[in-house]
Amino acid sequence: MDKKKQRALAQWLKGQSKLGKTWLMAAIGLAFLSGLLLIAQAALLAHILHELIVVKTDKHELWFSFFALAIVVLIRALCSWGKEQAGYRVGETVRTHVRQLIMDKLHTLGPATIHGKPAGTWASLLLEQVEEMQDFFARYLPQMAIAVLIPFIILVAVFPLNWAAGLIFLLTAPLVPFFMALVGMGAADANRRNFKALQRLSGHFYDRLRGLPTIRLFDQADAEAKHLKVASEDFRKRTMEVLRLAFLSSAVLEFFTALSVAITAVYFGFSYIGELNFGHYGTSISLFIGLFVLILAPEFYQPLRDLGSFYHAKAQAIGAAESIVNFLDSAPEHQSQGSQKIAADAVTIVAEDLEVLSPDGAILAGPMSFTIEAGKKVALVGQSGAGKTSLINALLGFLPYRGSLQMNGVELKNADLSHWRKQISWVGQNPQLFHGTVQDNIALSAPMATESDIHRVAKAAYADEFIQRLEKGYQHPVGDRATGISVGQAQRIAVARALLQNGHFWLLDEPTASLDASSERLVMTSLEHATKHTTCLLVSHRIDQLGTSDFILVMDKGKLVQNGTFESLKHQGLFAEMIQSVDRSDLDA
Repeated sequence: MDKKKQRALAQWLKGQSKLGKTWLMAAIGLAFLSGLLLIAQAALLAHILHELIVVKTDKHELWFSFFALAIVVLIRALCSWGKEQAGYRVGETVRTHVRQLIMDKLHTLGPATIHGKPAGTWASLLLEQVEEMQDFFARYLPQMAIAVLIPFIILVAVFPLNWAAGLIFLLTAPLVPFFMALVGMGAADANRRNFKALQRLSGHFYDRLRGLPTIRLFDQADAEAKHLKVASEDFRKRTMEVLRLAFLSSAVLEFFTALSVAITAVYFGFSYIGELNFGHYGTSISLFIGLFVLILAPEFYQPLRDLGSFYHAKAQAIGAAESIVNFLDSAPEHQSQGSQKIAADAVTIVAEDLEVLSPDGAILAGPMSFTIEAGKKVALVGQSGAGKTSLINALLGFLPYRGSLQMNGVELKNADLSHWRKQISWVGQNPQLFHGTVQDNIALSAPMATESDIHRVAKAAYADEFIQRLEKGYQHPVGDRATGISVGQAQRIAVARALLQNGHFWLLDEPTASLDASSERLVMTSLEHATKHTTCLLVSHRIDQLGTSDFILVMDKGKLVQNGTFESLKHQGLFAEMIQSVDRSDLDA
């Protein structure tokens, strides 16, 4: 990664910190107060030792100094605790915001883009990579200010007592950040490579985990285990590379800090034996001054050492931010939306020279022109790969397009997509049910729906009869990916969910593809009642389901090759071939 991009990413990260500015200022303020108390602590400790060793004062006479020292130590501890809490809140605020940005972007891009990458990749982006920015905001950013403020106030305290010690501090301090930057030059690149390896490993592992039954059935477990081993070994090497840089950075910082403190100690040692006679403004160097400066010496470099320790947090955050910023800045070609409201009425769809595009601008389907009149039931048919799914995604606003696609006279790219999707009742071939209860999953389309409404649509979808047999009825728990209920039951829940939304446009994408004959009959009966007076687009491979359609659109290789009624198409072209293939299948059966 070039330096220009690193600076741009660092600026983006700092820009996000404005969200937690109050907590950031609190963390810096508490650290500054702790620095002032540090000087008081050093002065009290040096005073006590000077009085006990040189003046021979009775320790009982120094009770106030001991008491004051204990109070200062306690307050410093509270300041450190408050600083950690405030720093954590900075990171928490920013992480929550960045995750929301990612979720909003995913919502905008839609499922077509999401399905283009393994689920593990998105999980890594949303979880691990956002989490890796925590220490940058919680520790590194506050430490940048602390690394300037604390050494400055220590110099202010030391210079009036001994200018030589102050000069040693001043001259040696730049060595720490200089070598820290020198060692850390490659840290951001190492972290970026590490995150890419983590994304690959996450995607690989999650996909194999989902497909484990298939892998076992085809006896490919050993082969997949070897692939996973290779991916994990690559991730291990990347991680060790990052750790080597982190340990090297820490070792360099410790060396130069120890060297600087040693120079200060040697100076005072030679001054006490009379070998050095400068830096004291013409007065003798007392034990108090020597102890005061030597106690502060490690603390002078400590903020710089901490900054160096947290420097890897900056490198981690930059490595993580690259993928996040690239994702947030990505904009599928031609995809846009406006604010025009599509009239909440029976939907008429008019497409002229429509070309459906992939997120990166490649043509997936088209050009095609067709009209779906309000209140009509239209079937969309074609072999697998014909472009049906691409067209559906365009209608839903999930894919960009060229040409014209109007809903009730409003161009879709100028429409408020959120408002448009609220008018759509959708039932797919693999309905997604979420962790919760049966009632929660039905109410997904209308969270404010009453129990009576939920029961009504469940009965209309022929779902009530099996729900009542469940142990807890509508409160029966449903696991992720419909765990705990059958495919047919899940499909009827999805139909009930669509009925509850009561949209003006019904989109049925192979709604009976995975059902047995009994479940298929129940689902189709409920859907026919629900779509009787609405605009409906049915995507199906089942020719026997198309007889009740008012109009049929036939697609092949991304093109609209036929359109018309069932009667007008059944004796010609691709549609006739599809009917004949079904008839031959029935005879073979």
